[in-house]
Amino acid sequence: MSWETVKLGDIATCIQPGPFGSQLHNSDYSESGTPIIMPKDMIDGKISHSNLIFVGEEHTKRLCRHQVHAGNLMVARKGDVRKCVFITENEEGWMTGSDCLKVALNEGTCYPRFIYYQLRSPFIGRWLEKISIGATMPSINTGLLSSIELVLPPLKEQKQIADILSAYDNLIENNQKQIKLLEEAAQRLYKEWFVDLRFPGHENSPIVDGVRKGWERKRLVDIADVQYGYAFDGSLFNSTGQGTPIIRIRNIPSGTTDDYTTEKADESYLIHNGEIVVGMDGEFHINSWAGNDSYLVQRSCCFKPHNPNMRGWLLWAIYEPIKFFEKTVVGATVAHLGKKHIDTIEILTAPEQYYEPFAIIFNKRQTLLNQNQKLAEARDRLLPKLMSGEVKV
Repeated sequence: MSWETVKLGDIATCIQPGPFGSQLHNSDYSESGTPIIMPKDMIDGKISHSNLIFVGEEHTKRLCRHQVHAGNLMVARKGDVRKCVFITENEEGWMTGSDCLKVALNEGTCYPRFIYYQLRSPFIGRWLEKISIGATMPSINTGLLSSIELVLPPLKEQKQIADILSAYDNLIENNQKQIKLLEEAAQRLYKEWFVDLRFPGHENSPIVDGVRKGWERKRLVDIADVQYGYAFDGSLFNSTGQGTPIIRIRNIPSGTTDDYTTEKADESYLIHNGEIVVGMDGEFHINSWAGNDSYLVQRSCCFKPHNPNMRGWLLWAIYEPIKFFEKTVVGATVAHLGKKHIDTIEILTAPEQYYEPFAIIFNKRQTLLNQNQKLAEARDRLLPKLMSGEVKV
């Protein structure tokens, strides 16, 4: 059987946005219940299960048509319209957010995970960006998404192609689980030593001026240089690999980028693998960079400790102060982290030996992040070749 070209609307049983307007208000959200999936929760093809918002049972029943089920796809309707996730059993029964589009597929005609990979391909991503509406906030609607043209081989080949690509994702997911364990270990260690002050030898360490001898509270800007992003011309951004990679706020959670600019800037704006980057709008994302040398775009910053051995420790030391501002700083529409806030951050510092365990954890975590970057690059190089039939299964 030959491959055919179809539109997404031809193989979907449902493409619809989540509830909005009078259907669901902010006052309807609760601290528990059914999670609502928003674009911010869609990270690297998967749904982040942290920082979710919820609605109670009465709203879930009332809006049951907006629930998602395993095998559904979800596409961001606003903002980064390239975002697409595959719904697994872990998200069964969750709700579509107002800024998302749910896609239910005819599984007698297509294999959902194959369609998911095709929607995540760079070609489709660029096409979605091109047809999106709005200059300041790109958006797509049901009609635009339905009109996307896809290639459709026989079902057996669809499954074989999806299984090959899934093997890369499974390796990435296993690494992510190890990364999460390392992060939890670092968080526990930081709390025990720098918050509860139960560090090795604390019993015999005298208190001087309110802190243990040899420890000192210092301003963040006195122990690390802060590099703020450059105001690049957004019209020169692209996702076709032209120019130099760039770090935008949306790239920080994954620590990698597929955004580029043809504009040139001073080398001081280049961020290197392993450096700490922070988003300064909305959610103040914090991560270590796992991509190649990339320009830092405005509304993001990079922290470079004067003592390189402190880098692993600093990733956790800045977490609570930055997140405090995320909850308390309010802008016109979103929270903005500014230099005036960063300049006020003070951190408890310690003698050199107390940074070493954090460096070990950081290096292990960074190795896994870099491995995931290479796996993702290999998967993404293979994807268009499989989708075009250039590589046979």
